[in-house]
Amino acid sequence: MKKVLVVLTDGFEEIEAITPIDVLRRAGCEVLVAGLAKKVVTGSHGLLITTDVLLKEVKELPDAIVLPGGPGAEDLGRSTIVREWILRMNGAKKIVGAICAAPAAVLAPTGILEGKKATCFPGYENRLSLGGALVSSERVVTDGEIITSRGAGTAMEFSLELARKLAGPEKAAEVSETILARA
Repeated sequence: MKKVLVVLTDGFEEIEAITPIDVLRRAGCEVLVAGLAKKVVTGSHGLLITTDVLLKEVKELPDAIVLPGGPGAEDLGRSTIVREWILRMNGAKKIVGAICAAPAAVLAPTGILEGKKATCFPGYENRLSLGGALVSSERVVTDGEIITSRGAGTAMEFSLELARKLAGPEKAAEVSETILARA
């Protein structure tokens, strides 16, 4: 069973967090939701989520890390521990997924997007390119083990791409069919 770490902090975009958690669990992945600074976090639209653990308590390297956008992405991007996780995951050739503002605010400053094709929320492209990314306007972009996506409206496609990489194309197609997704 593939293990996935989803990191949340106050101001996370709810759709961009909940959709991957749900889709990946449906695909048979073990999803651990970690709070950056506290266990109960508030989404950008007031939804309260109780996480499983604090990020500093996680020791085992999972198969993937997922970072949602929203205003909270700026806090993720300033976090030393999040940066360390991203660099460890990338160095181990594990999947790093980021959506909306997170590719630009969180991934780009780490340098892992240098020479990689990536996408982000409209208006953040300059920050993405400053990190060395080859900026795309595609809804979901996979370059090696890095998966990026544009925003809340692309969360299902992003989640199914994560499922495809982690659980295989057949399982991702099964989940897609079961939930009547178009992706």
